[in-house]
Amino acid sequence: MGVSKDALRQRIRRGTLRSDKGEDGRVYVYLDASTDDVHADAPREAAADPALVDELRDRVRYLERQVEEERDARRRADTLLARLMDRVPEIEAPTDERETPQTAQEEPERAASRPDAPSAQEGTQRPWWRRMFGR
Repeated sequence: MGVSKDALRQRIRRGTLRSDKGEDGRVYVYLDASTDDVHADAPREAAADPALVDELRDRVRYLERQVEEERDARRRADTLLARLMDRVPEIEAPTDERETPQTAQEEPERAASRPDAPSAQEGTQRPWWRRMFGR
């Protein structure tokens, strides 16, 4: 039947299999060929169909390829992200190196008009975020 002895004993105990105990102490199980009470034959029937097995193997191969492609895509994305993270210190606000001499002369006048701006004599440049947000 394709099931273990313990499984048969449990079914006999539950009453799902008809059985009788013989005079010799053996248990006799009645099987009806028309009923599909025991579903243990189903895996053997599926394995007997080579077309189904081939189809399932093809699906497994396809899914394995898909997983490998996703892993490759993830590796590429991680590599790009790591490269971008390495470049973050390089990406800063542009400095005002393009100043013309005329603009440099006007800068102290503008700095004096703002009370929170550092004076030109200090020689320190404010961080870009302070310049951007006015702090």
